Amino acid sequence: MLGTSGDAQAAGPEETTMTHHVLERPPVHALLADGTTVCIRTVRPEDHGRLRALYDAMSADNLRLRFFSISRRSGLRAADRACAPARPGYRALLAETQGRVVGLAEYDTGGKGDTADISVAVADGLHHRGVGTLLVEHLVSAARTEGVTAFTADALSENRDILRLFADLGLRTARHFDGPEVHCTIRLDEDDTYLSAVEARGRAADVASLRPLLRPDGVAVVGAGRKPGSVGRAVLHHLKAGGFTRRLYAVNPAATSILDVPCFPSVGALPRTPDLAVLAVPAAAVPATAEECGTAGVRALLVVTAGLDAEQTQALLTACRTHGMRLVGPNCLGIAHTDPELRLDATFAAGHPRPGTAGVAVQSGGVGIALLDGLSRLGVGVSSFVSLGDKYDVSGNDMLQWWESDGRTDLALLHLESFGNPRAFSRTARRVTRRMPVLTVDAGRTDAGRRAAASHTAAAATRTMTRQALFTQAGITATRSVGELLETAALLHTQPLPAGTRVAVVTNAGGVGVLTADACAEAGLVLPPFGTEAADALHAVLPTAATAGNPVDATASVTEEQLARCVDRLTEHGGVDAVVVALVPTAVAAATGDDLVRAVTRARRARPVALVRLEQGVPVTLLPAGGGGSVPSYAEPQAAARALAHAARRAAWLSRPAGTVPDVSGIDTARAHALAETYLEAHPDGGWLDPGTCAELLDAYGIPQIPWAFADTEDDAVRAARRLRGADGRVVMKAHWPGLVHKSEAHAVHLDLQGDAQVRAAFRDFETRFDGLLTGVVIQPLAARGTELFAGVVQDEVFGPLVLFGLGGTATEVLADHAARLAPLTDQDVHDLITSPRCAPLLFGAHGSGPADLAGLEQVLLRLSRMASDLPQLAEADFNPVLAKPGAVTVLDARLRLLPRRAQDPYLRRLRQPV
Repeated sequence: MLGTSGDAQAAGPEETTMTHHVLERPPVHALLADGTTVCIRTVRPEDHGRLRALYDAMSADNLRLRFFSISRRSGLRAADRACAPARPGYRALLAETQGRVVGLAEYDTGGKGDTADISVAVADGLHHRGVGTLLVEHLVSAARTEGVTAFTADALSENRDILRLFADLGLRTARHFDGPEVHCTIRLDEDDTYLSAVEARGRAADVASLRPLLRPDGVAVVGAGRKPGSVGRAVLHHLKAGGFTRRLYAVNPAATSILDVPCFPSVGALPRTPDLAVLAVPAAAVPATAEECGTAGVRALLVVTAGLDAEQTQALLTACRTHGMRLVGPNCLGIAHTDPELRLDATFAAGHPRPGTAGVAVQSGGVGIALLDGLSRLGVGVSSFVSLGDKYDVSGNDMLQWWESDGRTDLALLHLESFGNPRAFSRTARRVTRRMPVLTVDAGRTDAGRRAAASHTAAAATRTMTRQALFTQAGITATRSVGELLETAALLHTQPLPAGTRVAVVTNAGGVGVLTADACAEAGLVLPPFGTEAADALHAVLPTAATAGNPVDATASVTEEQLARCVDRLTEHGGVDAVVVALVPTAVAAATGDDLVRAVTRARRARPVALVRLEQGVPVTLLPAGGGGSVPSYAEPQAAARALAHAARRAAWLSRPAGTVPDVSGIDTARAHALAETYLEAHPDGGWLDPGTCAELLDAYGIPQIPWAFADTEDDAVRAARRLRGADGRVVMKAHWPGLVHKSEAHAVHLDLQGDAQVRAAFRDFETRFDGLLTGVVIQPLAARGTELFAGVVQDEVFGPLVLFGLGGTATEVLADHAARLAPLTDQDVHDLITSPRCAPLLFGAHGSGPADLAGLEQVLLRLSRMASDLPQLAEADFNPVLAKPGAVTVLDARLRLLPRRAQDPYLRRLRQPV
């Protein structure tokens, strides 16, 4: 019986046991609780000596907790077992740093099927740093892929650390006490509780790892030039001129001082090792310089150098992983942190960022400069800024977690041209955006834009629909330009969120009011008419000639006091969610000394207010308002309307429950995996499934299909048609051959066949036209009338499965009436998919047809989502049409394509790996 020991993060050693042995997983690096890095990999035979050393260095007490014995031979046997030849049901993973093994975790099924014994061992001196927990997380991920559903472990009851480790995993754990021992059973079901626990541990480790980067105790600029004009010198100048409050060094072998900053010939010659090194050296020198920094103990690198080739990039990343350094760049503008106690500006932008509360992360340096300038001009300012550049390590996901915990940031702005782990990013963003607005520029919306993004960042771009699904589900406010992002940030930063989309427009010039009303309507906002009581209340405070419709034309004679009272009444009106005030300068106001702008800004109001001034010289500015607030003022009504529409969507997203992934019954996952594996064994390159396998896979997920039969001869087709004819005696015949996808385009469908003669004639027609291709036909009864819909899945290699839904039939691609969401679908996602397409009213009984079976439709989408989530081999699924009618939803035609792909755990904690 294996013993178990560890600490809260894996204190003493233990072991692990599991099901089938799998192909060796590639090594990965991951962060410990203190932000340092370890490598997690499969144990190899040559590790025997280092595993012996792990146990030999262990205290007698930890040996006893691990093995229930203090014999040193227990460690030898454990090393023998871990390094033995691969065998079914066993897996061992080790953690190493700087070539030293610091932890071991194992599992062994011992022939017990889906249950495995587990053990964990952690080196003395490394307890409470998360080594054991990290190893167990990776072991859990590996075990799930092999069909293991539970771990078991025995521990001494005094071994509180290992018991706490198991209890804190986030998995369901049961304990049975038997004298001095405790038997633990850990269920390996992946649910939101476990993912949230993994997220929390990852967030703490991530933030700890970023401190040397964003709050360094010392900075060295390597490659600072003696003469003006070099990037390194510009960064050094910004650090010094910005008043960096910690130790600052330059590294240049040809100088002893640059800009009055002490200069040293190498990183190793520095009097104290800095937390952060800025590399502004030629591309060819970057790998060796990074290795020198790591050897010296530097904990983070900022590489502004551009033009690294693939070999140099991999050498840079290898040095960072080997020495546990976080990396920003290469090819970036730099980083900044405006905390007055730090004043870090390691950029080569034209000016220093204004201190404030917006966190900014961009891939493009040019976009970064524009955002820094815009936020400074608005007065919003920046809490921290990171130019991610080629984004080989630190990412937008890292920065969201930093801002979430820094206590200074209340607005997050992102410009990301590519995504490394979109599903992990989505979970992080969903959490963060409930605490602060997260805004992004949706870069690469067109083919040309995506090509530019790929060439600029050396990263593959992703499809627009997939990105939009990610942003929508995560609650991210996606804008179409940097200007729109700043316009929206100005409103979100200064105004309360609107409760809805109802807007009142007030103007002192009727034409401007009409333009503003049009802009609001085009942005999806609603201008409700005012009732008699509201109109009378407005007339009571406005000039006699004013009109109290919506828009409200206060006329050019309106005074400051009248306008202020009008805006007050509108913001207090229960039928209005926001107010837009559109003003033009007039001689009347100038003559009377009335300041109409002051009427809008004199007080903070309970509902959002935006100002439009066509004469304004900048697109957006913030005007000081009473009570210490600000009011956004726009030069164009379209900008104000867009910003309010974004704010309304954010408010709607926040008001909804987070959504849960519903359980669906009647699913046979094991059968589905077996079908996929059997098909791919026979077709190693993958392909479109034949009708029989396709139907079996749908049946494994309980997806309703119309009755059907396959026939490969004319007589078989006749017999099938007789068997399947409905009440009206009519059937449908569809041709089949491998690779046929679009049957309608190929004219490979015969409808409304009656009697044996028509069935025979249809079969002969197919034989003639598709001679050499046809392998058989599918016979189905002619379906009753209903709404023809489309449901499908595309497995994106970066984003994972994308579920699409919308109007179906032969015109589905022409009309393009589809919505999309990333799997796994929550109940809220399914609701959005059904209600978003333009055809949605048909499903709710428009035109007197009666509502479709919405519950059945939800089930089809949930089961399709589950299939896509379960089977990474599912490259495409196409259900078209799906017939929806009152009381029933049926898939009439389904096509599935499989490819030989292995499951990837998107939530497993790991850093980007060198190739």
